[in-house]
Amino acid sequence: MEKILDEVATKYNYWIYIFIMMIGFYGMIGKNNLIKKLAAMNIFQTAIILFYVSMGYKKNATIPIIKTTHDVITKINPQEYMNPLPHVLMLTAIVVSVSTFGVALAIAIKIYQHYNTLEEDEILSNIKEKD
Repeated sequence: MEKILDEVATKYNYWIYIFIMMIGFYGMIGKNNLIKKLAAMNIFQTAIILFYVSMGYKKNATIPIIKTTHDVITKINPQEYMNPLPHVLMLTAIVVSVSTFGVALAIAIKIYQHYNTLEEDEILSNIKEKD
């Protein structure tokens, strides 16, 4: 039992990401306001980005820039270097997240202009009345 608790304690950052992710998931499922749903979606995406960045982190590692001199072949130890790929991919994910959020807000503005509300239940009832 103590071994399990030590394992959980050493991976505390993953538990924090899961907690943040569940806050975002609850907001997307449990709230009726479209703006609150969008904010929750953004929180969910942020938790996933933090998760991937922490997975790419390596303790006591350095950036993968290798200084070499001409005509000298040096052996490198891959354990000393951090893989930059997860961080670069998450930069792309941040850009996509911000773009998605912006487009979703623009759509929410159009929905508000058309239905005069951002509450999902009221919008659905307005749609059913028109049918």
